[in-house]
Order: sequence, then C-alpha cells, then structure tokens
Amino acid sequence: MGYTAAVNYLYGLQKHGIKLGLDNTVRLLSLLGNPQEKFHSIHVAGTNGKGSTSAMIASILQTAGFKTGLFTSPHLVSFTERIRVNNEEITESDVVSLAEEIRFKIQDSRFKMTPTFFEFITAMGLLYFKRKNIDWAVVETGMGGRLDATNVLLPEAAVITSINYDHSEFLGNTISAIAEEKAGIIKDGVPVITSAQEPSVMDAIKKKTEEKNAGLFIYGRDFSAAIKAEDTSGSVFNYNGGNNFEDLAISLPGRHQVLNAALALKTIEVISQKPLPNTSRLNPDTIRAGLGNIKWQGRLEFVSKEPPILIDGAHNPSAAKILADSLKEIFFKKYRRIILVAGVMSDKDIRGIMAPLLPLAAEIILTAPAYYEKAVNRATEQ
Repeated sequence: MGYTAAVNYLYGLQKHGIKLGLDNTVRLLSLLGNPQEKFHSIHVAGTNGKGSTSAMIASILQTAGFKTGLFTSPHLVSFTERIRVNNEEITESDVVSLAEEIRFKIQDSRFKMTPTFFEFITAMGLLYFKRKNIDWAVVETGMGGRLDATNVLLPEAAVITSINYDHSEFLGNTISAIAEEKAGIIKDGVPVITSAQEPSVMDAIKKKTEEKNAGLFIYGRDFSAAIKAEDTSGSVFNYNGGNNFEDLAISLPGRHQVLNAALALKTIEVISQKPLPNTSRLNPDTIRAGLGNIKWQGRLEFVSKEPPILIDGAHNPSAAKILADSLKEIFFKKYRRIILVAGVMSDKDIRGIMAPLLPLAAEIILTAPAYYEKAVNRATEQ
C-alpha cells in the first residue's frame, strides 16, 4: 500500500461517522500495547485556541530538550501535519506502515472491530509517539472531551481553552452543556489550567475539578498577561503568574495569541513543579526561547507579502469575531482595504461566521472549500 492508498483508506473510515465513546479506542490501544502509557502527556480541549496553545507548549518542551510529540487536527494541506515529533511531521512511509499494521490488527478475526477515522488516527499517533521514544506528548482533542477518542490519556495536566458554540449537534445546544463535555478531560488529581471566561463555562469546570479533587488555575485570577506592543508580525507582552516574565515575544499576531501564550506558560509552570524527570530544564531561558520559536500555520498567517495575502482558519462565530477584532486592532493600521475570500462548509454557522467579517471587507469573494475529508462526509470534522 502506498501513501495515497493509505490516506484514502483512512478517509474511507469516515463512513463509520463519529462515534462518541471510548470503548473502541481503549480496545484498539490495548491491542497495540497501550502506547499512551509510555510517555508523559498534556491534554488540551476547548473550542478555539487548542492548536496554537498546544503548539506553544510543545515548542517550549522541545526547546528545553524534551523529545516532544504533538497531535492536532484537522490538517491544512497534508495529513502528516496531524502527527509531529519535535515539530517534524510524520513521514509518508510511517503513515503507510502504521496504517497497515493497525488495519491488520482490526481485521484479525479474533479482534475484528470498526474504528472511526479519528479513533484510528488517535491510535496511530500514540503508537508513533511510543515508537519514537518521546518524553512528552501534547494532545489536542478532536471534538468535545468526555467521549473524545483522546480521552484515554492520564495526563500530567489538562488544559481548557476558550469555550463557545461548535459541534452543537454532538456536544449540546447550550454553552454549559458544551462546557460539561469539554470538562470531561479532567481526571482525578490532575491539575487544570484554563482561559475560559464565560460564567456558565467556569461553573462546569469548577464543578468537575471539585469532583475530581483537581487543582484549578484560572486566567485573570492565578495568571495573566499584559500586551506591551503588537503589530502584524506578533506581540510583546509581560506575563504574571507563579513566575513573572517581561518582554516575551511571540510571532503569532493577535491579542488572542497572547492569551494562548499565557495559558501555555502557566501549563509549563504547573508541570515544572511536579516531581517529574528533568523539569529543571524548564527554566526562564528555555521558556522564553520556546515561545520565540513558535510557528503555527493558518492563524493570521501571511502566505504572501506582495501582494499581501493573509489566511486564517476561523470556522465558528467566536473565532470569526476574534479574526475581525484582530483585523481592526492590528491590520487596519497598515492595510486600509481588505478583500475577503471565504469558504464555509455547509454544517457550519455561515451567518454567524460572516457577520463580524462582512463589514470590514471592501470586496467579498465566496468560494467552495475543497476539503476532501469534509466534502466526503459532513459529519467527520475532527
């Protein structure tokens, strides 16, 4: 089986749709020797900011000398983006070999099972991390938390970014219901770090941390950030937490990225205080350098300077508002006229996404996104 055939096989698993629940994943990982038990992990859930926050945490860990896995979704261009070690994407040959190995396992008459696309690639990512002998994995949920395939982890920290409406058909029609699902990643005694602000969201998170006897660190109460300078290339800010930093720089523009950075910093601070191997490496120098090294595609990213072309993956109303705010606060200072090119999948809140963006555009071009994974089955975005 070649790479194209392997990826087509994986996409073909989308016919099984989305099955919320852990039974399949637990069984599959058991067949693979429970690779998730061979390294430390950090579990990240939320509606917006998961990918950026995960990438920042991973960058700091890597800069500190830890071999670090990063599991995120969806991908922008290539499937291999989803699984990385020390920021290097999984090779196409490894995708093929792992897909063949896992397919052989699930087709064995003794174990025959039908994992979904996301269950399969979660197992693939965790097995790849084990084979690469990583020290840490930063794992982003696909959707929700409580019944997400990634919730097989017993992490050293649980991170919850901002929570808003998305995937309501699976997670619930109220913010509190969605928050309860995402708070499902909270485990007994595992510290929780969150940037959530909505009162009903915080109620759900606080309730779960109390049930699980888990420490809770909240942005604005236990840690914070103050922007000193911002432009189209990124931000400079001060961080206040257990440790304080001045003049930290990130190359991801937008005030929301400073919030994500603060969340990443507090997470690093929390795990550095645990009795784990070599956490002394997480010192001010490696933390500062790790943030400075961060690169994350598709988030207010310039893909061309002449002409200036900016791309962003905002796919729900709250993300679209963040994008609109960033355009007004930062990019309008340099670029006075914006041509908006937008494509929105049919299962998304098109009106809610476009509402904050349309008033900013001098010209609007609507197009159909050619995202094979979603085009095949609208119920498969993870």
